[in-house]
Amino acid sequence: MKVDLGRYGLGTAPLGGLFAPVSEEQAEEALAAAWHAGIRYFDTAPHYGSGLAEERLGRFLRGLPGNAGKAVVSTKVGRVLVPGRGEEDGFPGRDGHVRVRDYSRDGVLRSLEDSLARTGLDRFDLVLIHDPDDHWEQAAGEAYPALAELRDQGVIGAIGAGMNQAEMLTRFVLETDVDAVLVAGRCTLLDRSAAVELLPACERRGVAVIAGGVFNSGVLAGGATYDYAAAPPEVLERARELERLCSSYGVPLPAAALRFPHRHPAVTTVLIGARSAAEVREDLDLAAADVPEQLWKDLDDAG
Repeated sequence: MKVDLGRYGLGTAPLGGLFAPVSEEQAEEALAAAWHAGIRYFDTAPHYGSGLAEERLGRFLRGLPGNAGKAVVSTKVGRVLVPGRGEEDGFPGRDGHVRVRDYSRDGVLRSLEDSLARTGLDRFDLVLIHDPDDHWEQAAGEAYPALAELRDQGVIGAIGAGMNQAEMLTRFVLETDVDAVLVAGRCTLLDRSAAVELLPACERRGVAVIAGGVFNSGVLAGGATYDYAAAPPEVLERARELERLCSSYGVPLPAAALRFPHRHPAVTTVLIGARSAAEVREDLDLAAADVPEQLWKDLDDAG
């Protein structure tokens, strides 16, 4: 993939209010902390706060005169915002907006036009088909060709798909000409299912892998949520086992979780998701921690 995403990027779902609202000031401080730490790749989507994350990211980048062009931005298609009231998947409701699934060609073009308006950008470096779990035919038959045409015309940069599962992402890699995939929660210490078929396929075909959800939405960072819901008791116990193993080497579990995806050569970028400047700095400090090779071996054995 021609676009350089960097080793770490910032996912903006928390800045769109995932699980709890985030103030404008807090969001701007988090974005500034990431920028000052050297992060240049930012991932967003209309889904995150019904466009709120896109708007906040766009305002921040427009406030970087002379530097905004150095940013690499990805957004997603597949959910179009229409007038109404609604709430979905952990995001607080936002007056005036409802998400509607639409993977048609017209839906893709409308979604991109709306995202450009919200961000104030003139193009996106990467566009991902977002969560088409129950919409393979339309996503592969309409959304993908539309994005491929825009890529060929130079209107957008790279294209791909972003999902919380590995199986359909593997289909995209094998059956289309995507540049990248964003796999959330399936390339983690708790769930390594992406390593079965997806990561080897990406490595063979030269498709970049962006690993998101490396904390499985919180349980690997001391929280009690797993895949955006309350973690089952067996998952909590599994996380505690991993934490005890990491602690025996003096390594925080979140540090190992952040470093883990990069152990596979297909993974180019790990997304951190932070809702404050302090969380950004903490995550990047953890990502820089030393993890002994023996701990990786022990974690592999335990896995």
